[in-house]
Amino acid sequence: MAPGGNPIFSGKNFREATQAPPAPQARYGQNPYGQNPYGQSAYGQTLPVTDAQGAWSPAQQGMTQEQLQDLYNRPAAGPADIGRMTYDDVIVKTAGCLGVLVVGAAVALAVPQGTGSLLMILGALGGFALAMVNTFKKQPSPALILAYALLEGFFLGGLTRILDNLFPGVGIQAVVGTLSVFAVTLVLFKSGKVRATPKLMRFFMIALIGYAVFALVNLVMMMTGAVTTPFGLSTGVEIFGIPLGVFIGILAIGLAAFSLIMDFTSIEAAISAGAPQRFSWTAAFGLTVTLVWLYVEIIRLLAILRGED
Repeated sequence: MAPGGNPIFSGKNFREATQAPPAPQARYGQNPYGQNPYGQSAYGQTLPVTDAQGAWSPAQQGMTQEQLQDLYNRPAAGPADIGRMTYDDVIVKTAGCLGVLVVGAAVALAVPQGTGSLLMILGALGGFALAMVNTFKKQPSPALILAYALLEGFFLGGLTRILDNLFPGVGIQAVVGTLSVFAVTLVLFKSGKVRATPKLMRFFMIALIGYAVFALVNLVMMMTGAVTTPFGLSTGVEIFGIPLGVFIGILAIGLAAFSLIMDFTSIEAAISAGAPQRFSWTAAFGLTVTLVWLYVEIIRLLAILRGED
């Protein structure tokens, strides 16, 4: 996978987990698994016990013929049986993270307005801190990842409550929009129509840096009072009568959608390389981070559009 994209997947720990172990090397005349190629035992070792005709006897190995047949009929061990990451692992753990996130959002929506605002601030600050911890932690921690999802639920619930009070219905529209973008992105990825090619990756990184610079400048101007509009430069500047935030929002949603493509690519590479099963939590965490970003960009764009009505 090309460098860049979601820092959770492009970090050193996850990248090392996606690298397949090297094939065993053997010296000349030896089988790579330690067996003599000529059917002879190594010095000081014995071969399996055989009967008088030289055939291997299950009875002499402590097994009955029925046990041997049952062992033969068993299906081959799959990735889950040998502790490897699978798509099912990622799906289940991602669903768990999103479930916890929904619970957190429901709490922020159900409590009084003032408490909901405090939970939103707690979720924003605590979620950012745990995102950093989980990103750079050497081994994934399910407890910390689920705690991150809960805090992000507080943040999204509080944010949705504020914007939905100003523009009724914008919350459910953002949920539907997020699920729709995720579904379309997944279908395009599975069909092979969209892939994280090096050329697209370069464009993504340039656009992402530009977006980050704009977001930082906009935040500073809002905090210093240089602009007083609700979304700063996003609604304070217009191009052909259209708020700048509409163009920025469409770009940001496109970046988040392409980030999903890169997430899918990283997960596919990890499974193909036989990454340990515990890293399915890292994959679930990465997808949750991207979906939170996507939701925030969609609800902000909808609020800007509704504000122009």
